[in-house]
Amino acid sequence: MSRIRGSGTRPELALAEALGGTVPYVLNARVDGVRSDLVLEASHTAVFIDGCFWHGCPDHYVRPKSNTDFWAQKLAENVERDRRQTLDLEARGWRVVRLWEHDVFERPTAAAAAVLGAEDALPTPDVRVIRVEVVSEAPLVERRVLATLRSGVLVGDQVGPRVTAKWRRPSLATSPRPSQSTPK
Repeated sequence: MSRIRGSGTRPELALAEALGGTVPYVLNARVDGVRSDLVLEASHTAVFIDGCFWHGCPDHYVRPKSNTDFWAQKLAENVERDRRQTLDLEARGWRVVRLWEHDVFERPTAAAAAVLGAEDALPTPDVRVIRVEVVSEAPLVERRVLATLRSGVLVGDQVGPRVTAKWRRPSLATSPRPSQSTPK
């Protein structure tokens, strides 16, 4: 996990690019002791870009096959930290915008509009996977427990085959390599 970047990540840079020069912002700024991915000081807005795996995306979270106790605890801690940070900043008068990583790449214009305050631009990712339990081993069936981020209220379960639909960031376009042949 030491190789996980904390700043200057591709999602942050993609969102900054989508915002263009429309508003002044600061990447990776601390706001009342909380490091957010992007801050708009003028509108008192703190933006967090949540990765599907690390923050429990209901569409793309995949329970790891190994070291399951460690990862279950890590997910619970991340979601609890997200809840605490969001509520603390909102109590201090900040507008908190949380975006899923996949939305930043798939719908950058809508993500930028959400940051700028368009209420219907992009749904706020308030529902999180907080726990995944194995229901049966053969065939592998799991129960995904969902809760809201801000209130922590359980909103339901999803029971079904093991989810393996990880979201993958689109690969960067690569230009063809120049020919390696030498003139004769």
